[in-house]
Amino acid sequence: MKNLSFVFLLLSVIALSACDQANDSSKTESKVVETVAKAEEPTIAVPEVSNASRFDIYAEVELNASLDGLSDNQKKMVGLLIDAGKITDDIFWQQVWGDKAALLDNIKDPKAKRFADYNYGPWDRLDADKAFLNGYGDRPRGARFYPEDMTKDEFEAWQQSGKDGQYSIVKRNADGGLSLSKYSQEYAGQIEQISSLLIQAAELADDKEFADYLRLRAKALKTDDYQASDMAWMSMKNNPVEVVIGPIETYQDALYGYRAAFETFVLVKDRVWSDRLSRFVKYMPELQQGLPVDKEYKAEVPGSDADLNAYDMAYCAGDCNSGAKTIAINLPNDEVVQLAKGTRRLQIKNAMRAKFDKILQPISGQLIAEDQRKYITFDAFFANTMFHEVAHGLGIKNTLDGSGTVRQALKEHSSALEEGKADILGLYMIQKMREKGEIGEGELMDNYVTFLAGIFRSVRFGASSAHGRANMIRFNYFSQAGAFSRDAETGTYRVNLAEFEQAVKGLSRDLLVLQGNGDYEAVSLFVSEQGNVSEQLQADLDRLGAANIPVDIVYNQGRSVLGL
Repeated sequence: MKNLSFVFLLLSVIALSACDQANDSSKTESKVVETVAKAEEPTIAVPEVSNASRFDIYAEVELNASLDGLSDNQKKMVGLLIDAGKITDDIFWQQVWGDKAALLDNIKDPKAKRFADYNYGPWDRLDADKAFLNGYGDRPRGARFYPEDMTKDEFEAWQQSGKDGQYSIVKRNADGGLSLSKYSQEYAGQIEQISSLLIQAAELADDKEFADYLRLRAKALKTDDYQASDMAWMSMKNNPVEVVIGPIETYQDALYGYRAAFETFVLVKDRVWSDRLSRFVKYMPELQQGLPVDKEYKAEVPGSDADLNAYDMAYCAGDCNSGAKTIAINLPNDEVVQLAKGTRRLQIKNAMRAKFDKILQPISGQLIAEDQRKYITFDAFFANTMFHEVAHGLGIKNTLDGSGTVRQALKEHSSALEEGKADILGLYMIQKMREKGEIGEGELMDNYVTFLAGIFRSVRFGASSAHGRANMIRFNYFSQAGAFSRDAETGTYRVNLAEFEQAVKGLSRDLLVLQGNGDYEAVSLFVSEQGNVSEQLQADLDRLGAANIPVDIVYNQGRSVLGL
């Protein structure tokens, strides 16, 4: 079992260039000049196909959630929420690329056009953001949140309050200096439309708390102040329809991890599965105190107002519809709301089932030892994903030195470390819940072997994805700890139970300490070394491509699919 001092000693003697990714987030700030995203419309290159080999990596899934239990008003409300979601999709295009039509209308190859639509631009999100059309360089690390000629040195020296805010973009002013433009100003016309649709939906809501949330969210979009609506969302427990809408996650800002991208989820609650999950939340404070770290790294107390429910997705748009599709949600991200009220964990059951059937099971047939394939189950996949989301609420949100949040301290690495922490602490929670008898289905090996297969699934998302980097880190850590072994003759992997359990404990401790210390340089070294794909792993992943196993899914979705 490794300790941090050994890890950092090892990292200090290994070249930092091990991770050869086009969108390499491991580069430290010793780079004096970095060109980042354009604030103006990007130039449209001649879009000739440069890489057509990946155009079929997605499996199409019909996103058909049952609306049978909803009233007529609730069904109309779902339609309005979908309409609002389509507008957030337009904003997301502006944030990561620019004019959607100017790009797509200029692509003649139908498969290339479809692939560009899936990826919201000419870069393959599941292949380290490499361009698949000729004439385009690397995807800007800061998307379109910053001027193209801004350097990191310039940004760091800029004395501007709120420059690390989530709801603004950085632009050049008339004097050539930097200035901030709030989202409510930058996307004013679209936000007015979204807000109007949310108000109309509120009038149709049968649940008062949901109606209140929709009205507060409409106001938040116009003021860039989301805390009140987040608090209201945390208080909303009973409505069968759910919507998450607005600027939410900061994955698209790979330069700093500050700025949030627009997205929408429209969800319908699965009451049967939700009832199965509700009993776990009460253990959060106890689980926090049982974390394998010194007391100062677990001093924060998780909010007790959290809940855990299962949903089917009726529609998604924007950030959550780009690249790897979301199968579970843990929100809100506001650390103040988290500490006051906890978070809500929304498990998206129909998306999980599609990925399990079309991707995880076929991967297991290729890479998991034959005698351990019996441990690959949907219940284990669901539980691993569910407890990943619950585990976001554990650990620490603010650095021990009092300088601010973990997100602010670790910048572009914060998402990868947080996703890695949630994955590994999710397993820790499953161990504890099984010890208490709260999980009786199957056995612990189901969770472990399904977890290993899940690493292979998520590593394929690539280095440009926080989830992909988190899985690379975990694979390398577990490999070095002997948590699994590879049979050279069959090319399959098997879980080694005792070593696996020790690796869960060791990596949990290491990630929690890294977050609590908030040491950006130390985390940069850790991610640089541990967040790479070895030649052997890449060869095994290539076998999955040769077997035509999809990398991820895309949705056929909308009003017509739902009969609206």
